[in-house]
Amino acid sequence: MKVESVRGMRDILPEETPLWQKLEAEIRAAFALYGYGEIRVPLVERVELFSRGVGEETEVVDKQMYVFPDRKGLQLALRPEATASVVRAYVEHGLHAKGDLAKLSYLGAMFRYEKPQLGRQRQFHQYGVEAIGSLDPALDAEVMDVSAYLMEKLGLDRRGLTLRLNTIGCRQDREPYREALRLHFLPRASQLCPDCQRRLVGNPLRILDCKRPQCQSAIMAAPKSSDYVCEACQGHFHQVQDYVKALDIRFELDHTLVRGLDYYTRTVFELCSRDLGAQDALLGGGRYDDLVELLGGPATPAIGFAGGMERLVLLLEPPETQQERGGVPLDVYVIPVGDDQHSRSMAASILMRLRRARLVSDAEYKGRSLRKAMQVASNRAHFVVLVGPDELAEGKAKAKDLITGVPFEVEFHWFSDAEALRGFFQREISPHAARGQPSDPEHEKPPL
Repeated sequence: MKVESVRGMRDILPEETPLWQKLEAEIRAAFALYGYGEIRVPLVERVELFSRGVGEETEVVDKQMYVFPDRKGLQLALRPEATASVVRAYVEHGLHAKGDLAKLSYLGAMFRYEKPQLGRQRQFHQYGVEAIGSLDPALDAEVMDVSAYLMEKLGLDRRGLTLRLNTIGCRQDREPYREALRLHFLPRASQLCPDCQRRLVGNPLRILDCKRPQCQSAIMAAPKSSDYVCEACQGHFHQVQDYVKALDIRFELDHTLVRGLDYYTRTVFELCSRDLGAQDALLGGGRYDDLVELLGGPATPAIGFAGGMERLVLLLEPPETQQERGGVPLDVYVIPVGDDQHSRSMAASILMRLRRARLVSDAEYKGRSLRKAMQVASNRAHFVVLVGPDELAEGKAKAKDLITGVPFEVEFHWFSDAEALRGFFQREISPHAARGQPSDPEHEKPPL
């Protein structure tokens, strides 16, 4: 019986991982540039962390969490998001005692039981930042600027990106706004989807998150959160907009934007791409000024954002492009010619020495004909090295630059000098060769 992966838990294959690694490196570099240090929190947490922090009435906690008891009956959950875990670590390890602004970043797998679709799986990968310890509106704008800068570094056109921005006020503003929403949606309850009819009873604020067409007319006519926030929160939001303008980030105000988690306060935002269709949010975040206190720490303001890696991968390299790529790209592919053991042993030795020279290398292990092995080399490698009885007799391997088509020979003893060998191949992998232009015939070769 064939054992398959769990639905929504997708394998990332070797031909895909170079893009993932590149994105991860760019994300970490961008966050470090803004002073955010990486924190790694556990995959498994106590259930109450999310029920208290994220909110029992949210879709995440109510429907989407993976919950299970351990051997002693303690209720645990696979983390559905990282902010609650980061704040738990902030409190548990006394980071607030340092009295400084804590700027933290993360990147890792999260889990939510929802319908798998393109760019959205049950195991997904999230990156984000959390800035804990300041209510300064300039910090709100900085967090948005980190997200915009990251997208620019990844090559996304700023003209295709829009920042959606709103304020939902502080904790004291929340109840009057919820009541206004309840009174607005109650006469329209029959028009709402079943989920929103349930939300109307439990938390009408969540109705604004609904994407179903039948609910949109009622949502668009709903009271604006900005009309129910206190003077201090209004002033904060006006300053945020001033800072965002100063940073030259294009934005639009969206009174329906509330985000889907209960810990949000004041500023909420989403960075969206016109190239993603209806589900166009690349990342989102906002303030959560009550969460540290809610999880046992002192009253501490904070703001952050999170984005999905899968969305970035789709945007930067569509599935059809991924399918066109072959295996891991190589510097050198070694082909033993013939079946004699001496040739194969020498090929294995050369392969080992190429790798010691930090050249990405592989060999023909499938026993294919020379013609088919050369086809594999042409698809995957910059150079090919042939080793067979003739090469052993002559004391030198035949090689070929598969980009320029230039053949050459390398004496076997040359492979013993790892640094010189790497230097030789680095010279061959020159900018003009990488563009597919012929190498200079006078280019210096190593002694053969």
